[in-house]
Amino acid sequence: MLVVMAGLPGTGKSTVGEAAAALLGLPIVSVDPVESAILSAGIDADQPTGLAAYLVTETIAESVIASVGGVVVDAVNAVEPARNQWLKLATRRGIPIRFVEVICSDESVHRARLEARGRQLAHIAEPSWHAVEQSLDEWEPWGGETGAVPRITVDSVHPVPVLVEQVVAFVRS
Repeated sequence: MLVVMAGLPGTGKSTVGEAAAALLGLPIVSVDPVESAILSAGIDADQPTGLAAYLVTETIAESVIASVGGVVVDAVNAVEPARNQWLKLATRRGIPIRFVEVICSDESVHRARLEARGRQLAHIAEPSWHAVEQSLDEWEPWGGETGAVPRITVDSVHPVPVLVEQVVAFVRS
């Protein structure tokens, strides 16, 4: 099984993804630490490090799938090409795929979470609220091939255990 998290920064997708992965017995691979590692290697930040991080994460995810049969991928996945990358991986490996979109319907809660978080990624600054608003403007609706993939949307204004229970039930269904 390939479980793909999606959502704006600060919505709680990593928190939900990590807890769901633990209950599902699946490892989790996240794009952000990969991008931080790319930047720590001296690659200039004006290079397409985001794209590189998605491609490296895909390679790692494929290797994990080959060895343990499944993985949870943690990434923003704001646009169809990013989402389609995971669909192609699942097709190539012959495994089912599920998308989990995490939103936060309360702007003040979302903003407070974003401002309070500190992931300790040495080479990636935490995004500002303005950057999140820009990401929202660039967010593509679900459609195309990935629009047909089973997807659940959970709202992180609810308690994390409730969200994780919903996600695990969805993935197992």
